[in-house]
Amino acid sequence: MEQEQFEKESKEKNEENEKSWRRMKMGFAVFGGALTVMGGCLIVEMGSPRRGEEGQILEDEYSGLPIVLQYLKRTWKELTFYEKMIKEPSREKLLPDPLPAPYQPKYTLVLEFTDVLVHPDWSYQTGWRFKKRPGVDQFLQSIANSNYEVVIFTSENALMLWPVIDKLDPENKFISYRLFRDSTHFIDGVHVKNLEGLNRDLSKVIVVDWNKSAVKFHPQNSLILKKWKGADDDTSLLDLANLLQTIAMSDVSDVREVLMYYGQFEDPIAAFRDNQRRLLEQMEEQERLGRDPALARSWLGTFTRR
Repeated sequence: MEQEQFEKESKEKNEENEKSWRRMKMGFAVFGGALTVMGGCLIVEMGSPRRGEEGQILEDEYSGLPIVLQYLKRTWKELTFYEKMIKEPSREKLLPDPLPAPYQPKYTLVLEFTDVLVHPDWSYQTGWRFKKRPGVDQFLQSIANSNYEVVIFTSENALMLWPVIDKLDPENKFISYRLFRDSTHFIDGVHVKNLEGLNRDLSKVIVVDWNKSAVKFHPQNSLILKKWKGADDDTSLLDLANLLQTIAMSDVSDVREVLMYYGQFEDPIAAFRDNQRRLLEQMEEQERLGRDPALARSWLGTFTRR
């Protein structure tokens, strides 16, 4: 009796396994058929020859090949074109030509937007919003009035950030240009900013970011800050403004010398803050000894390049 029950259960189990396997094979067949149909439609659509205004077929470099090869090669060309659109900037010249003197600022400041100027923040009360970094309004105003052309260059999508930037600078007083994801190179999963496309003298270009990989083409032009995560007691932008104003007031001929010096520190803003403190101590010492404090001020321009 037990043997019969066991054989019955085994038979039912085998039948169920066979049904499951048949369903799986059918699913694979349907999926494979759908992919085949979609692939065929893609080849027919992308591989067909171009036609003129009157519907006539236009000759191309593949017209002399067998019909199947024509379609395959045209499809591959189209796919390569779209891949290039994703991986390379949408245009070679990202910014227009500089303005004629004296309207063109001497220096160009390139700023990452997310986690440098603002931080995406979520709460039950407000949902998702962009939180402004402490001092961001004063920072933009002071830098735009210090012989800097301000450019937002972010790896984020334009549709998402354009209205946020509008709120930050509603009258376009401080931010001259905006560049987004379509202006970057996509390499190994990272959107990389190529400063060569800015159409500016790179000896006068400073890029501020928190991601080294995003500026790996031009590390000598980069000032890498710690990523701002929304802390309310942050003062980095005010210190950054002081550093940038010092560069402008010192009339630095090649900003890369300054940036390479500060690039050796894990926290360049803290290093600049320490340099400022020591400068003030030296000036106070000069005054205490009855010497002209202008001697200390005279080397302010070279302080950041030692």
